[in-house]
Amino acid sequence: MVSKVVTVVNAEGMHMRPAGIIAKLAKERPESEIIMKANGKEIKAKAVMQIMAAGIKKGTDVELIVSGGDEQAVLDEFVKLFEDGFGE
Repeated sequence: MVSKVVTVVNAEGMHMRPAGIIAKLAKERPESEIIMKANGKEIKAKAVMQIMAAGIKKGTDVELIVSGGDEQAVLDEFVKLFEDGFGE
């Protein structure tokens, strides 16, 4: 298991588009379990509605936790998404 805390930098926070990107990417990594912790909630990255319901806004710290196959590479991929603001 590996983890890292990232900060949401995109202005709109975790709205439909970034939540969809996270869920899609997580589903493409079936060998890995990806959990996000934010606002006192534990969110499965494959669940777009859980991500949106968490109310994650700009400036929120999110802990990304990855376990399973190729966990460091998967974590790095998700960290880059957050750091790049999901291309927004």
